[in-house]
Amino acid sequence: MRRWPELLILLSFLLCVGCQHGGVGDYSAAGKTTDVHPELQMRPIPEGLGVNIHFYQGNEKDLAMIESSGMGIIRMDISWNGAEKAPGAYDFSHYDHLVGDMEARGIRILFIIDYGNELYDGGLAPSSEECRQASARFCAALAERYASKRIIWELWNEPNLDHFWKPEPNVDAYMAWCHAVVPAIREADPKACIIAPAVSGVDRNFLRKCFERGLLELVDGISVHPYRSHEKGPESALKEYEALQKLIDEMTPSGRGPIPIISGEWGYTTKELSPELQGKYLARQWLANLSVGIPVSIWYDWHDDGQDPEEREHHFGTVTWDYETKPAYTAMETLIAQFNGYLPEKRLQLGNDADFAVVFKKNRSRRIALWTASETHEIRLPQGLCLDAGVDWLGNPAEHVKGGTLLLTDAPAYYALDGPITDMN
Repeated sequence: MRRWPELLILLSFLLCVGCQHGGVGDYSAAGKTTDVHPELQMRPIPEGLGVNIHFYQGNEKDLAMIESSGMGIIRMDISWNGAEKAPGAYDFSHYDHLVGDMEARGIRILFIIDYGNELYDGGLAPSSEECRQASARFCAALAERYASKRIIWELWNEPNLDHFWKPEPNVDAYMAWCHAVVPAIREADPKACIIAPAVSGVDRNFLRKCFERGLLELVDGISVHPYRSHEKGPESALKEYEALQKLIDEMTPSGRGPIPIISGEWGYTTKELSPELQGKYLARQWLANLSVGIPVSIWYDWHDDGQDPEEREHHFGTVTWDYETKPAYTAMETLIAQFNGYLPEKRLQLGNDADFAVVFKKNRSRRIALWTASETHEIRLPQGLCLDAGVDWLGNPAEHVKGGTLLLTDAPAYYALDGPITDMN
């Protein structure tokens, strides 16, 4: 049997050539100080992995289960309309609850600054200078109040959709708002971490227009919501990330450091796929994102939003309305436990773009995640790549490797690496 493909795989592995793409996937210096904002650098698992929530003061069930899962970050709205009921008078008490609860558990927060305020422009998205300046004052007050809390501030939610940027999407109006609020935030907290524009999908047309109007001069990261049909697995987003990173690199002003992509919101509803496949997709979404250097991945959603069996929006959660865990919760818990404290190191090439072998490193210890985005099939591991004991995506003992072959399925399996790999520096 010809062995050249296997030897080439092993050679690339031992030479530490990094992942397959230069821009979006180049994280060989993960964890080191770079020009990327500290809150957006690649951090050990689980600091960049988390969920979207819909509460400020959750019940004890929410808080206990979120803490037990091991997640490192949550995403939640900051409602301008809810906090400023009279001009210039702010009530931050409900946000204080959430900040305190998450801080006590060592969990970061990504706060979305949205939407309009009934006191200005009729509650629509900011279109007047008066409204923009009022919003800037509100944002400055937020930034000053939470300056020591490691908050990531996201500028609006899906402004490319008319039910979020009302009455209809308007790049000029959105960017005029960004140009008003960002300097106010940075004056209040020079170390603030700001991301935008949180577009629905990877809408490069909207993004390009934002970049042309100066967004890349304002923010620390670009956030997207790569939703897609349930028939398309998470790995289908990788080419979109690559194209977006190329656009960012081409349009980033001279002298600026790298600007990372953030997967700020993305999930699949169990109205359209099985709970089991949803759980596999959660693990594969996070792993695929990590494989190309995405430092923050927010799964939508933490908890089912309702009980209507026909309403798709009610079934994105990792737990049901009654807090019964779905496979997605177990998948999240298992992945975090298996890779806690590890950084992504590289994706190995297995000769098929649909096959994934992602290596993670913690000191001299390495673990690997293996799965396929295609049909179940057998692969032969490169000689010298030794897999130790492993578990499947739900924490059950994984299949042992027999004769150097392994069955790849659509469900990730996690193995410790043994043998010569420990000599790799």
